[in-house]
Amino acid sequence: MKKKKITCIVGTRPEAIKMAPVIQELRLDENFHVTTLATGQHTDMLAQALDDFGIKPDVDLHIMKSKQSLDYVTSSVLQGVGQFLDEHEQDLILVHGDTSTTFAASLAGFYRHVKIGHVEAGLRSHNLNLPFPEEANRVLTDRIADLFFAPTKGDAENLLREGIGREKIFITGNTVIDALYDILKRKNETPEFLRNIDEKKLILMTAHRRESWGETLKGICSAVSDVIHSRSDVIFLIPLHKNPVVRDVIRESLKDFPYNVIFTEPLNYSDFVYAMSRSVFILSDSGGVQEEASALNKPVLIMRTLSERPEAITHGTGLLVGTERGKIFTEALRILNEPEYLNKILEKNIMPFGNGTASRKIHEAITNFLKEDD
Repeated sequence: MKKKKITCIVGTRPEAIKMAPVIQELRLDENFHVTTLATGQHTDMLAQALDDFGIKPDVDLHIMKSKQSLDYVTSSVLQGVGQFLDEHEQDLILVHGDTSTTFAASLAGFYRHVKIGHVEAGLRSHNLNLPFPEEANRVLTDRIADLFFAPTKGDAENLLREGIGREKIFITGNTVIDALYDILKRKNETPEFLRNIDEKKLILMTAHRRESWGETLKGICSAVSDVIHSRSDVIFLIPLHKNPVVRDVIRESLKDFPYNVIFTEPLNYSDFVYAMSRSVFILSDSGGVQEEASALNKPVLIMRTLSERPEAITHGTGLLVGTERGKIFTEALRILNEPEYLNKILEKNIMPFGNGTASRKIHEAITNFLKEDD
């Protein structure tokens, strides 16, 4: 029997982490020939994330350049993936989430009548500008995809309301939980940068959203400084995003706290998971962190005004605090100063994003889909 050809396309660190368990699962199936295509939307961070799972890209477009625009990323991925598909006939391409790679690669497949599977389909904030451009990317991808792997029931209902056929939608859980469980099963040592923090209360912070650039990001950093002034026993771990628009602002804003702030380069995934596990709480504008925090039963203060992951808020450990300095400070201090409040959050202990079997469910759905397509 001729092997079915499947290409898994990733461009950024979060995509790589979340697609890695799917790649591993599909590669175990002798009926599939699986290609991993990296667009290089993020270069070093993408390679680092794949390497954590022992995956090397079969194809790398190496598109990344300094100060790249959305126009450049989108057009480069569209042309690069298009050329690959012209030269290598595929039965299915898999894309993940909501990046420019996701949308542009899907469009390249659509132009060539190649079937498209969307991992992490159906997430919606219902505001095309929040987050930007991710909300538009995922909505547009779901307009042209053929298979929809929705992490939650709510995501599936979003797709149904948009007219997607029920037979095309599969509720799988989120593949990031698969990746997280993989890392937690390993024997991971304490990262060197956390070995001398003694009894300080660790808070992990990540920030990178375009809508937070500029004065908003400075305000977030001011909230961090307010927490440090109020609680000298805290230490913030801040992996700096590669984009200078983000990292320069954070570093400059918090340069006066050398004993309460640890700056690092983007962490490999095993160190990042360790840091999440070690934290009292997490301060983040990341979508994936909301899912991971729920699985780790860690509070996460979500620095956004809307979330496309409402389950993290209604069933998990997510607290939507926005980007206003006072609100972030107040909620952070409440967790640090009120043990009863923290315990009430942790009592939920609900995992709305799955139990680590998403990749297996995706594998099963793809197998049945490609059989029907014969």
